[in-house]
Amino acid sequence: MMEHIWVHISDRSLSLDEAYDFVLDESCGGNCLFIGTARNQNQGETVTHLDFETYEKMALSEMRGIAEECIQRFGVRKVAILHRSGEVRQKEKAVIIAVSGVHRAECFDACRHAIDRLKERVPIWKKEFLLDGSHWVSERP
Repeated sequence: MMEHIWVHISDRSLSLDEAYDFVLDESCGGNCLFIGTARNQNQGETVTHLDFETYEKMALSEMRGIAEECIQRFGVRKVAILHRSGEVRQKEKAVIIAVSGVHRAECFDACRHAIDRLKERVPIWKKEFLLDGSHWVSERP
């Protein structure tokens, strides 16, 4: 864990408190959190749970790069990007993005940038389990 960046992939529950505590900084007045949870519906189908697979070494490297981009591009101070692997049940946290900065605007922008780039670039694949089967949600990144 670098001083201003924390990236983590875990097969256990993600801690919102740990992510928030990591980004807290006495010089920052803005803190932004994005929490992605497993929902029970997608495109009219009932989802029972999700399963995430990852190429962990590459995923952590890409996540760190995204966090560095947020610091460089938006001037935020600290970034935490945490993602689950394995089985994730309804309402469980699948991803947490936490950002701190001097002002709120750059925190919101950095948080949105981080989750959007994560979805595009990080080798984490999601499989949805439905009442009548399962399927991979996308073939990318």
